[in-house]
Amino acid sequence: MKSVLFSAALLMAASAAAAQEHQHDAAPQAPPPASPSPAPMDHSHMDHGDMDHGAMAARPMAGYDMSAMTGALGAYPMTREASGTAWQPDASAHAGLHGEAGGWSLMGHAALNLVYDSQSGPRGDDKAFAAGMVMGSARRPVGDGVLQLRAMLSPDPLMGRRGYPLLLATGETADGVTALVDRQHPHDLFMELSASLSQPLGERASVFLYGGLPGEPAFGPPAFMHRLSIMDSPEAPIAHHWLDSTHITFGVVTAGVVVGPVKVEASRFHGREPDQRRYDIETGKLDSTAVRLSWNPGPNWSLQGSWADVTSPEQLEPDDDVRKWSASAIYTRRLGDGGWWSATAAWGRRDSGHEALDAYVLESAAKLDADWTVFARAERTENNELVSVGGHHGPTYRVGKASIGAIRDWRVARHLKLGLGALYAYNWVPAGLQALYGGSPDGAMVFLRLKVE
Repeated sequence: MKSVLFSAALLMAASAAAAQEHQHDAAPQAPPPASPSPAPMDHSHMDHGDMDHGAMAARPMAGYDMSAMTGALGAYPMTREASGTAWQPDASAHAGLHGEAGGWSLMGHAALNLVYDSQSGPRGDDKAFAAGMVMGSARRPVGDGVLQLRAMLSPDPLMGRRGYPLLLATGETADGVTALVDRQHPHDLFMELSASLSQPLGERASVFLYGGLPGEPAFGPPAFMHRLSIMDSPEAPIAHHWLDSTHITFGVVTAGVVVGPVKVEASRFHGREPDQRRYDIETGKLDSTAVRLSWNPGPNWSLQGSWADVTSPEQLEPDDDVRKWSASAIYTRRLGDGGWWSATAAWGRRDSGHEALDAYVLESAAKLDADWTVFARAERTENNELVSVGGHHGPTYRVGKASIGAIRDWRVARHLKLGLGALYAYNWVPAGLQALYGGSPDGAMVFLRLKVE
């Protein structure tokens, strides 16, 4: 019954958003350029009084309109592109530094958080840690197509092998010895080192090839730290291993085709999740498969459905393969002068041959003005890793979490913002877990963010 009510609520929200879009979007967005080649940089946005003409092509450009550039994989606005080869709505906001050097179009941005985390109850803990990412990309035309190189680094390994406290979260081992329960593992230093090459097939179609070591296979919605609906929160979702845990995969090759608003793609990738050595580059066989269908029916929507067959993902359970399914809908619209609202509804399923476990996520964020952003998330998961029996998975419990938070930014330099944020989370556990968790525990985070854009 709860699943039916959840699904009905999502459909009602989607219908309301669609009706609002129909009533208020009187000026439809112009169609994207027909060519997938990068559009030339618009120097009219630059400060000509401060222009060094001898080195102009290597200088960052402020105020650059990302919607004026087509994507690296096809003839659509670059704002559609998210993590890996995943899509988000065309109306998504994008922040970063942009420039040109030696025929390459360059982009870079960073978001670094210093977090104090407090989780209550017998299974809770307190910890201060650093998290975030630094990302850069370079692209240029290759014949009629586009070559893009992308790198993304994270300070997460500095938090240590135990990761950070996060009640009801489970997943890969962080120390190579014990299963991680009620904690979130740190990401690797190298979150992405990838290259893609696309080739147009007429005005509205293209084919592409993407490879990464590490990279992200064609499964799930964009990774949570790239979803506009929750990217301002430093808290990982407890549904991470249902939806987007493959976003750091050490060995992935994806091929796909784009036709107008539709993308079909398939990946071969190394199924084992990253090990406890967070500073190295791992290698392994491309032994797993993922397939994803994406559809952006309008500038405000992005829908996807995907499937994956993952070989031996867990280091501590090497004989268990996992089949995964996911479906998601993202709605984003602009608000006023520079504001936006974005919401994501997602479902994921994991099946290791013992039983199928489902997770549901609903998240939303709104940038109200240049200074304030508010965000919230509600989740429910079916989890058999919260209690172990003889070193193996125990009984399955349905658990839930809801969190709400906000961040206030101050611009301290032309391309630098400093933000102060906080969030509060409440966790629901069934009667069978009440004694272990001390009832229904809560948690909170306070964080300081440095953002380069």
